[in-house]
Amino acid sequence: MDYIKEISAIIRGNDSPKTMMNRLDDYHANDIAEVMHELSLPERKKFYRVCSLDMLAEIFEYLDEEEAGAYLDEMDIRKASAVVSRLDTDTAVGILEEIDKDKRALIIDTVDPDIQKEIRLISSFDDDEIGSRMTVNFIVIKEGSTVKQAMNELVRQAEDNDNISTLFVEDENGIFYGAIDLKDLITARSGTALDDIIATSFPYVYATEQTEDCIEKLKDYSETLVPVLDDSNRLLGVITSQNIIEAADEEMGEDYAMLAGLTAEEDLNETLPESMKKRLPWLLILLGLGIVVSTVVGAFEKVVASLTLIVAFQSLILDMAGNVGTQSLAVTIRVLTDEHLTFKQKFHLVIKETRVGFFNGALLGGVSFLLIGIYLMVFKGKDALFAFSVSGCIGLSLLLAMIISATVGTLIPLFFKKINIDPAVASGPLITTVNDLVAVVTYYGTSWILLLNVLHLGQ
Repeated sequence: MDYIKEISAIIRGNDSPKTMMNRLDDYHANDIAEVMHELSLPERKKFYRVCSLDMLAEIFEYLDEEEAGAYLDEMDIRKASAVVSRLDTDTAVGILEEIDKDKRALIIDTVDPDIQKEIRLISSFDDDEIGSRMTVNFIVIKEGSTVKQAMNELVRQAEDNDNISTLFVEDENGIFYGAIDLKDLITARSGTALDDIIATSFPYVYATEQTEDCIEKLKDYSETLVPVLDDSNRLLGVITSQNIIEAADEEMGEDYAMLAGLTAEEDLNETLPESMKKRLPWLLILLGLGIVVSTVVGAFEKVVASLTLIVAFQSLILDMAGNVGTQSLAVTIRVLTDEHLTFKQKFHLVIKETRVGFFNGALLGGVSFLLIGIYLMVFKGKDALFAFSVSGCIGLSLLLAMIISATVGTLIPLFFKKINIDPAVASGPLITTVNDLVAVVTYYGTSWILLLNVLHLGQ
């Protein structure tokens, strides 16, 4: 069904506010969020007045932060602060960062002091720290409580916190002690000691840890909530599974941008100068490498002049070398997501990729030897010795280029990782250009040695 048209028609209609809200209650908040950008400013303002604060907050949870910030900026201060008060704190912080700082300050000053404290806490962490993504929406109980006391505390805190699938336990000094699964608490008998159902080996992270490192640490766990501690091991907040997915998605987006030769992700709303600024650094580097490749080709001018036919097959060698290098790069970057790789495992990876390059190169080189030799004899009228000498040189060059490219495609990201630079910056364009250089030297070097100096096939 076309929910967008239906929801838009309801908002644009002439129903009374109560009737409109009753009809909108039948739709999921995510569906309503998708309609927002379809509405005009007067229509959105009408919707802000009619819609309940709880529904608005739920809708904002599904909006992109930049988009949500623009909508929040359209509201008056009272309405905006009321919506912010109902958002998860981490979501509120992200949205508030997208609006003018003066209005942001007014909104924060208007919300409840406890919420102000939470917003300032999360805002105190850098964007690449996991603390900037945590929420304070969680249940905490004291060590030494009985099952009944824990249940009473759950009921009391659940009025303000809906992340109740896991309860966290702290000692009398506020030090994190462990976690309790809600199901275990519900099914526990009243006489059961609380310590018997507390998981003291529960995973946790520190607020100042890098988000990328935390993703790797938590990906092997299936917990819906993970506690975030300060440097004194006190419970500050929690990371939800949704937070982890969003962080992983952003990390993948950044890696994809780097693999495309960008310095950061782009979106449709960026200005021309902003897009150019992100692309130019790598393009300038690649231009320099491209000039080097062209210079190397120029160094083999004698080979090209004597055997102009081999130029026709240059792109074959370059393309295959680039493809093999990019494949090895992708495999290596994926493997390097494991922070605990040993030197032996890395060495094994290099050997494995080199072997893959060798056997693929041998197979494709053999096929090239036969097909190109036949092509030169049948379509170019060359004698068998000349045709298969040239095709043999091409096959051998292809083998060598694929071996070297596979090795280089593995070693470059390993080197970047070693010097603490994101291996994704060993981007597709970079590895392709480096492998172009490898392929040119291999192809024309082999042709110069075998065809000109050994077989003396030059014109």
